[in-house]
Amino acid sequence: MIFAWLAAVVVGFPVAVLASQRVVRHAKVMAAQSRIPKFVVGVSLLAVGTDLPEIANSIIASLADQGDINVGDSLGSTATQVTLVLGLMPFLGGAMMVKRGGGTVKTAWLTVAALALGAALMSDGFIARTDALILISAWLLGSIYLWRRVPQVRQLEFELDGLPRSYHVVGTLVALLFVAGGAALAVAGIIGLAETLGIPGFLISFFGASIGTSLPELIVDVSALKSGEPELAVGDAVGSSFVDATLSIGSGPLIAPTAITAGFAIQGALLAMVAVAIVALLFSRVRRHDRRTGALLIIVYAAFYLVLL
Repeated sequence: MIFAWLAAVVVGFPVAVLASQRVVRHAKVMAAQSRIPKFVVGVSLLAVGTDLPEIANSIIASLADQGDINVGDSLGSTATQVTLVLGLMPFLGGAMMVKRGGGTVKTAWLTVAALALGAALMSDGFIARTDALILISAWLLGSIYLWRRVPQVRQLEFELDGLPRSYHVVGTLVALLFVAGGAALAVAGIIGLAETLGIPGFLISFFGASIGTSLPELIVDVSALKSGEPELAVGDAVGSSFVDATLSIGSGPLIAPTAITAGFAIQGALLAMVAVAIVALLFSRVRRHDRRTGALLIIVYAAFYLVLL
């Protein structure tokens, strides 16, 4: 059985890598065809799309009455994307300029608030449909707020290919499905391997599954950076964390309310809040995200292991 889990990892990751390249291409063309700011494209379309593994995991875990797997993966992904993913960007895609006090900071503080809300809702050890609706509503209202408050930025410098927008919409959705499917396959392999060691479900998800489900963000974001679109990359990473803290956690329990381990959930939410707050403070003070700031975020991610393990 171990070889089957290994095969899932080996096959799943390359599928996600190849599909992500198509996601960036279609998203850039759609943004160039519209007046939508690049950051908004990242925080909405790409953020939700690359979060499909977490959303799928939330639904499957809740249906199986494995609420800790849903919460662990969602909170772990929130923390992973603003620390490990953002931290690796300068090493894999080069340094980038950031706008102090821009959309990244607004999204980060919204995510902190969403995590606090989630911790309060999960403190009783159960996620009911009402709790799920509150979290999903928080995602919707937060997205509307960002749409209205993020300042307009210049259009993407990308040559249009003459194909209709519907082609790129469908192409984006299909590519995102392959990204999610490839990552989900790899995550299934990671979880299968980890469970043979008897690791608690929350910890497996917070560390193991979250890295796998965060792979689409890392792939898409690095591809965007190499294509000269740092706003798209940062918007996706931070926006995905907001989606994880709200829509991802709530999707499964909306269908199948589930019990969770309140202690793990609150501890994970607090760690994620600290991580996102660090990013908000950091990006409100620096103008350049390079290997120094990237290393700091990676160190923050590594500290999670010392706290939870």
